[in-house]
Amino acid sequence: MDFIIQINDKVNNFAWGTFGLILMLGTGLICTVITGFFQITHLRHWFKKTFGIMNSEGRIINDAGALSQFRTFCTALCATIGTGNIAGVATAICVGGPGAVFWMWVAAFFGMMVKYSENVLGMYYRRRNQEGAWSGGPMYYLEDGLGSIKNCKKLGRFLGIVFCIFTVLASFGIGNMGQINKITINFESTFLSDVNLGMFMGLPRVNLMIGVVLMISVAVILMGGLRRLAAVSEKLIPTMSVAYIVGCLVIILMHISVFPAAIGSIFKFALGPDAVKGGVAGSAIQLALNTVKSGCKRGVFSNEAGLGSSVMVHSNSCAREPVRQGLWGIAEVFLDTIVICTMTALVVLESGAIDLNTGLMVEGTNDSTLVAKAFGATLGKPGEWFVVLAITLFAFTTVMGWSYYGAKVTEYLFGVTWAKVYRSFFVLLIVFGAVMESNLAWDISDTFNGLMMIPNLIGLLAQIPLIIKLTRNYVERRIKGKDIRPLLSYDVDIQREAIKAIEKGAG
Repeated sequence: MDFIIQINDKVNNFAWGTFGLILMLGTGLICTVITGFFQITHLRHWFKKTFGIMNSEGRIINDAGALSQFRTFCTALCATIGTGNIAGVATAICVGGPGAVFWMWVAAFFGMMVKYSENVLGMYYRRRNQEGAWSGGPMYYLEDGLGSIKNCKKLGRFLGIVFCIFTVLASFGIGNMGQINKITINFESTFLSDVNLGMFMGLPRVNLMIGVVLMISVAVILMGGLRRLAAVSEKLIPTMSVAYIVGCLVIILMHISVFPAAIGSIFKFALGPDAVKGGVAGSAIQLALNTVKSGCKRGVFSNEAGLGSSVMVHSNSCAREPVRQGLWGIAEVFLDTIVICTMTALVVLESGAIDLNTGLMVEGTNDSTLVAKAFGATLGKPGEWFVVLAITLFAFTTVMGWSYYGAKVTEYLFGVTWAKVYRSFFVLLIVFGAVMESNLAWDISDTFNGLMMIPNLIGLLAQIPLIIKLTRNYVERRIKGKDIRPLLSYDVDIQREAIKAIEKGAG
């Protein structure tokens, strides 16, 4: 067991360490430059075509085998918005200081164009499966995109398979048992701490009951397929996101006198050295590195840009334009990190748990309960309950989202029938997540989560010329109004079908 832990730690440090973050940020920088800093230069356009159409054309479905753009967005956010937006941000600040928030923003800024590029390629290389639904994702643009490059056919196929294997393994831990375990612990400690129902076959009955309830809830949703999952997401994601943002704003406004100092500390400690005075926290250089790594890792881990996961959902959009769906990728990172994570960060910095003069944690601070305590200190017990319920819902939606990711990569490897088998096994594992105590399973799945990034980013970097071509084609037609032939799909038949749909005003 010790040997396994050592090996996992080394691989995890490789995937989520300096190499992984440089690969992620480097790819984000390249994608930003080649698209002409699209997230800034066309800010008004992408904002209007995403948040601006949520209650109008974004809800229109013009393809029997697809979802509306808004439902696709909400379903993707299911797995993107998770416990990392609350507890994860607090941990990043406790480890790297207030400056970690700045680097979280940097990771999000470049992550916008990584997720944009993922969605563009996912839409361009998608195809319909045996049931007539759309299938897309990194495995397809690795096999058909990277694989179309001279002497790269076998490499593309190999990396596509590797990505799928990493995704399946990550889905069982980070996307299932890890989230369920967090729900069980938080819910039990907050609402059922005085309840003792004894043991059943050596397992706590309370945990088992929570696990069974969660298993049934997830099963009912998944039995309805992607459309039911999307319908639940459409109701749940906007409601809980708005509720959490409003809750954070209440706390921030009630401590508005600290707000200037909180914002100032983010920039003051962005590079770390100012946080060390008299060697209190050790080396200034080491603290600076911790600040950068904590912020960047939290940004990547929170919005999943670079992992290639949410593109599997975005590929089900009824939009015909690859770039049109790419815009929703930008919006996804913006809402997840720039909005929600920033709200959490400000609550933490105004809580008094972080010394804004030194950037260090106040003695006795517990990062895992920091946000709940901050709410509780201002709103009393209802404030703590609110945060626990938010974490529960965020974790629950993450489980729903990852169930879809795992099913789609299983479909790629073995076919539609085996994807159904995967869903059944995924649901059964929920009970195990509620009663398991070992952290090793989560640590290993966290490693596989990071390893997903490597083949995906290789696929993106190899197809930079195509991303440039598709972006320029869209800008020339949709923004500058030029009459040129659209580039919509690698497949001739899908391209023809998409052009007809656009000509009819349904694209």
